[in-house]
Amino acid sequence: NDIGILTNVLYKNNIMAVLNEENSVNLGSVYESVVAQELKAHNKTLFYYDNKTKGEVDYLIDDYDNLSVLPIEVKSGKDYYVHTALNHFVSNEDYRINKAIVLSNERNVIIKDKIIYLPIYYVMFIWFTVKYTDSIAYLIYEVY
Repeated sequence: NDIGILTNVLYKNNIMAVLNEENSVNLGSVYESVVAQELKAHNKTLFYYDNKTKGEVDYLIDDYDNLSVLPIEVKSGKDYYVHTALNHFVSNEDYRINKAIVLSNERNVIIKDKIIYLPIYYVMFIWFTVKYTDSIAYLIYEVY
């Protein structure tokens, strides 16, 4: 996976649209590739969840310590809070999901129930845990 090659193939004739953050450009495949490359760089085995009736979750990472998985959803648009499949996955008590991550263009760290919303560039910090008190969020190191 080389993000530079992928971006060149997808946008070589329209790179200014990417640089100018035009809404017409769908960066979903680029974002998902960036996340996959970073997860693999941390020696994570990538799994994918796809249910014909409930949808798909981009990545599942083993959480051996809690006998669970860490679901990760990657969003490139403004509707980063819309993730029906992730909601179904997290709410299934049989899966014992402690937390899930949504990576998006949103620049703030937001925690809502079990879902942690992080900026896409925080993918390198997934191996850190978001801890929070009241409305203040901060990162501390935790190995998965």
